[in-house]
Amino acid sequence: MFRDLTKVRNIGISAHIDSGKTTLTERILFYTQRIHRMGEVRGRGGQGAKMDSMELERERGITIASAATHCVWDGRHINIIDTPGHVDFTIEVERALRVLDGAILILCAVGGVQSQSITVDRQMRRYNVPRLAFVNKCDRVGADPERVTQQLREKLKLNAVMLQIPIGLEAQFSGVIDLVAMEAIYFEGPHGAEVRRDEVPDELREAAERKRAELIDAATMFSDELLEAALEGEPTKEQIQEAVLAGVLQQALCPVLVGSAYKNKGVQPLLDAIVRYLPNPLEVKNEALDLARDEARFVVEPKSDAPLLAYAFKLEDGPYGQLTYIRMYQGVLRKGDTIVNSRTGRKTRIGRLVRMHANEMEEIDDTMAGDIVALFGIDCASGDTFTDGSIQASMASMFVPEPVVKLRLKAADNKAKDNLSRALQRFSREDPTFHAAVDEETGETVVAGMGELHLDVYIERMRREYGVALEVGLPQVAYREAVTQRADFDYTHRKQTGGAGQYGKVVGYIKPSESGDFEFENRVVGGRIPTEYIPAVEKGFRAMTAKGELVGFPIIGLRVVLEDGNAHNVDSSEMAFQAAARGAFREAYGKAAPKVLEPIMAVSVEAPPEYHGDVLGTLMQRRGIIIGTNEDQGFVQVEAHVPLAEMFAYATVLRSTTQGKAGFTMEFAHYAPAPEPIAEEQIAAYREKRKG
Repeated sequence: MFRDLTKVRNIGISAHIDSGKTTLTERILFYTQRIHRMGEVRGRGGQGAKMDSMELERERGITIASAATHCVWDGRHINIIDTPGHVDFTIEVERALRVLDGAILILCAVGGVQSQSITVDRQMRRYNVPRLAFVNKCDRVGADPERVTQQLREKLKLNAVMLQIPIGLEAQFSGVIDLVAMEAIYFEGPHGAEVRRDEVPDELREAAERKRAELIDAATMFSDELLEAALEGEPTKEQIQEAVLAGVLQQALCPVLVGSAYKNKGVQPLLDAIVRYLPNPLEVKNEALDLARDEARFVVEPKSDAPLLAYAFKLEDGPYGQLTYIRMYQGVLRKGDTIVNSRTGRKTRIGRLVRMHANEMEEIDDTMAGDIVALFGIDCASGDTFTDGSIQASMASMFVPEPVVKLRLKAADNKAKDNLSRALQRFSREDPTFHAAVDEETGETVVAGMGELHLDVYIERMRREYGVALEVGLPQVAYREAVTQRADFDYTHRKQTGGAGQYGKVVGYIKPSESGDFEFENRVVGGRIPTEYIPAVEKGFRAMTAKGELVGFPIIGLRVVLEDGNAHNVDSSEMAFQAAARGAFREAYGKAAPKVLEPIMAVSVEAPPEYHGDVLGTLMQRRGIIIGTNEDQGFVQVEAHVPLAEMFAYATVLRSTTQGKAGFTMEFAHYAPAPEPIAEEQIAAYREKRKG
């Protein structure tokens, strides 16, 4: 157990798909001597990358689940989480960034800032994670790290400043120039493990001095000492490093490093930058909620003598039971200790405590604040907080996006049904963006996820890991409903069946809400409806938004204003007012001109310029609205908003149209009214289903 928290780093590696995250992690593990052979993402003979331990990951050449590992560099203990780049697995990035202290944002030297880079940046900002940028693939044709740095400033609004410039580019890329120490660094030997430092080549000295001046100018904003040294003469290396660290900790500076992980260049200086510029657990402010004081926020102290506070951020069902990844925020945890789940109050004794290295584990006896480890045999959910029972506290939960694609599943026989049930229970517990439910009207199992690939991977895992024979129905889009105008209600719920009756009267109106969320406003005066029944009225209206009358999907953007009503001394109750609210909603909803809304996706397509027209055609055929196009370094990038219902099987169409040379990513943008024919089709289908 590392007792000195100043020597601990908890970092994540995040980027757009295919930017080289897993390859970089593989090189980091090799140079820190955690592994002795470097695998490749698309390795031959089943020898894939260490961090892609799932068979499906090796087959497809993508990262599906985030993987944790650890290594030691320059006396510092580094916990690393390698995350997927595909937007369908965005929850893996969310939960990793929720518990990390710093991150590396990888960018392709050719592709630059791409659609998923923007999403990852937004996630880093959500959890206040300081980051370094690493411009990878400097050996590729069209590589331009300076252009990528400019994109970081323009597209992500980061104060990006280069700490290094490349020595040569594309096929001539041979090393980097460290602008802080003003020296050239070369990577020699069969695996680039031998680092040679030399003087800056004469032909690059002028460019290096210009870039160094830009670096010092940016860093002086965070250090008066550096400003004085810069005005008086030549600042020292240490002064620049301290100023850069201060800027990173304030998330006001983003240092940019360059290299090529695949060609084994630039990784060791990146490791130096990780331990030098990314924060240790003592330099990061984390907050928790005090459950004993109405969820008042308090600052977590990463001390070993503080009460235990640990956060479960990822679950994994393995052959030996549930594996729970936890981030330690306070206190010490030892094997044999008893912990308390803050959500359920359940006590559990710790039988096994392990440190993860991809799919391998190493038994440990104890761990302390600031560490990332895993527990065995703990029954909990993703996002639960554990304490030692001396405090009632909970860490703030992570953001979980809503699923947008649905599929209908049918098990072939009873045995498959049991296995399907077990698989769904496991996957929905592990992944908060994967939902499973039984349609009450049809009896079919419906699963929901972030995209076609997301659901495709889970269905394949059900078949492989659980041997489930499945019939898969067509994808179903997660439509929504919304009212478009004001409609009044004046409804009385009255029921008399002998003994105490039920009575409740509500008067008011519904209309679209400006926020897009459910809103409830109470304007009742004079006690016409007793105060204790107002929450029941709100509950009744809110319950009705779960399933709309048109297509059976949730209603969004509804504002309910309660203006008047009436109650009876004997017959009124919470149940009566809930029933009154439900009746009032049914009365008003049809008059409020409800509409069917469909999910609109932000789609980004990258293709060679000769296919620009073809790409535009494929998007416009799918009712796409082109937001913008730009051509950069031999590629054209088309941004569009396209209804999700039109995007199924788009990957196949795009591949055949562009001879496999184009790629695309998409993520949910917003809901918009569906065209009349589509809305009518959905309404008719829903009515037919209800009849059947």
